Amino acid sequence: MTIAVDFDGTIVEHRYPKIGPEIPFAIDTLKMLIAERHRLVLWSVREGELLDEAVEYCRQRGVEFYAVNKDYPEEKLTDSNYSRKLKVDLFIDDRNLGGLPDWGTIYRMIKEKKSYMEILQEELADAGGYYEQPKKKKWWQFR
Repeated sequence: MTIAVDFDGTIVEHRYPKIGPEIPFAIDTLKMLIAERHRLVLWSVREGELLDEAVEYCRQRGVEFYAVNKDYPEEKLTDSNYSRKLKVDLFIDDRNLGGLPDWGTIYRMIKEKKSYMEILQEELADAGGYYEQPKKKKWWQFR
C-alpha cells in the first residue's frame, strides 16, 4: 500500500517552521509500516531547506521515504503528466476530519484493514460497553 504522511502535526507536534517534538510512537509506527513493505510518501507543505530538514529528521531516526512531495522518486515537476495530486491509497494527516487518531490505532487500521469506527466499537466492547450499530433506513423511509 502507498501511504502519504504529513509531517507537522502528524509525525511531530506543530512548531512550524521549527521541528516540534515527535508525536509518541509516530517514528516507530512508520518504521513498522516500512518493514511490512508499505511505500511511504512524505506529503508536506514544507519546501526547500525546511523540507530537507524534515526529511533529515526522519532519516536520522530510521525512516526513509519512498518519495517526498511526489508520487515516485523520479517524478519531476516538468514531466508532462505531473500532477500535484498524489495517487496513494491512504493519507495520514492531522487535518483529517475528526483529527488524528493515536499511532497505535492508525497502525491497527492499516494492519487489520479496519475503519476507525470498527476499532472504536471493539475497544468499547472490550471495556464492557455495548454499542449497537444504527439500522439503516430504506430510501422510502426518509422524510
